Formats: sequence, C-alpha cells, structure tokens
Amino acid sequence: MNNTLSCCRIEIDEDLIGSAKALLESDDNALMQKAKLFSLLGNDIRLKIVRLFLCYEKMCVCDLADVLAMKQSPISQHLRKLKDGEVLNSKRDGMTIFYSLQESKRETLSKIIEG
Repeated sequence: MNNTLSCCRIEIDEDLIGSAKALLESDDNALMQKAKLFSLLGNDIRLKIVRLFLCYEKMCVCDLADVLAMKQSPISQHLRKLKDGEVLNSKRDGMTIFYSLQESKRETLSKIIEG
C-alpha cells in the first residue's frame, strides 16, 4: 500500500511561486542568521546558559560549572560557541573571564526562551 502524498495541482500559480521565491530571497540573510541562532540554542546546555544570562548580568565559567554541575572544560566549549556565534561577550578581569549577553541579542533571545 502506497501512503505517499502527491500533489494534484491542475495549474501552476506563477504569481504565488514568483512572490514566494522573492520573499525568501529578500529574507535570505535574516533567515540564515536566525538558523544560526536556532542551531546554537538547539543544545540544551547552551540554552540553559543563555537562560541564565537573561537573568544574570555576567558569569564566569566557574559560576556556570557550579550551577550546571558540570566540569569547566565542556562549559568553556559551549561558551566559545556562543561567543563565536555572537551571542555572548567576554571581558577579562584579572585572571577571570566574565561572559555576558550581547545587548543586541537580548530582546530576541528573551522572546525565544521566555516566551
């Protein structure tokens, strides 16, 4: 038994197809940026890290390791990905590096994570 769906379109709606292609082309850069962000947030640890930064101005890898009950090395790897993905900033204070959310991403991330 074949359960595949097939299209039974009688006529091609050229206006719809052209309009839809133009829409995606005009939004291509924004959609790529959102895909990149969703990819970063698709990991539960990174999602938790970003959630914490929505509530706390800055944290270091030690703080995050204690909160998440993880070793510093994997936390550092997640922080690097978030920083490379332009979600986090870092600032050194003596021997400690503090991370914080990029302000330009705060509202978007808040809407995604907190609803």
